[in-house]
Amino acid sequence: MSKTLRTPRQRKLLALLIKLRKAKGLTQADVAARLKRTQSFVAKYEGGERRLDIIEFVDVVQALGDDPGDVLKELYKPKG
Repeated sequence: MSKTLRTPRQRKLLALLIKLRKAKGLTQADVAARLKRTQSFVAKYEGGERRLDIIEFVDVVQALGDDPGDVLKELYKPKG
């Protein structure tokens, strides 16, 4: 199992998180404020410079006002 920052699943996850953030009308700074983190934290995971661990993933998705389980379902939805 590859743990690189550039796997297809990692890129898809980042795209989903960015799409969700934009759909909610939030900036990176808005998300960072909700997480009590810096804007660069959001920029780094969105830009593929760092991975989110599972706890961070849950926190990010909840800060975006969504359900982590729904995001995971979307991540593993077959292409169609």
